[in-house]
Amino acid sequence: MTAPNRPSLNLLLLAGTAEARQLGVALAEAGHRVTAWLTEPPRGSNPMPMAFEMRDATDAAALRRDMAGFDAVLDLSHGFDAGLSHAGFAVATAIGKPFVSFSRPVWPLDNPLLQSAPDVTTAARAVPPGARVFAATGWASLPAFLPYEGTRLMLRQTSRHDRPAPYDFVDLIFGDPPFTVESETALFRDLGVDLLICRNLGGQASRPKVDAALSLGLPVILIDRPPLPEDAPCLTDLDAMLDWVASL
Repeated sequence: MTAPNRPSLNLLLLAGTAEARQLGVALAEAGHRVTAWLTEPPRGSNPMPMAFEMRDATDAAALRRDMAGFDAVLDLSHGFDAGLSHAGFAVATAIGKPFVSFSRPVWPLDNPLLQSAPDVTTAARAVPPGARVFAATGWASLPAFLPYEGTRLMLRQTSRHDRPAPYDFVDLIFGDPPFTVESETALFRDLGVDLLICRNLGGQASRPKVDAALSLGLPVILIDRPPLPEDAPCLTDLDAMLDWVASL
């Protein structure tokens, strides 16, 4: 992926995905100035390849003030960080900044072991009594599992911390990406997992746990991705994102 050389622009990336990093590098190599906004610190050991700032998606006044200095906004935020996408689009529209979203194709329900749920609460209601569940749904999702019918809820954590689990049925499972099908399969065997609940992020980086569960014959509940801003232009290919910048 190579960005064509164009007059330098000051671009804002609403980031949180691997694609945001890839696009940011390509845009910088083309001579553009790139700044990323995140709502939570970068995960894993790979540092952000561009300048980034932590932002509060609910602070519309600050977003409006600081977005004014950019030429365009590219939304490649985490697929389940809808707050940043919607707030960014609303502000960009209000101040007349070009805006485009990137949407990674979701995983299809092409295996009878796969089912979808609109949210974590619905998925939690489907947990069989006594089940040992591995969840990759984020810390903030834990209250949605109450009351819990399973035996254990094993919550993946990719950022190291010393916070205790808030409920006695929760085990925190720390791991450092990237994960592989082989490592996830071994982990699920060791933990005695009966069911996987995770977000339907799409793409390859988050897929190993799904393929590992399927290889073991485990059911998987995929949480539906929240919708992007209804009227925002949306692209599904990074080269198309580069073409969009080139057209500005």
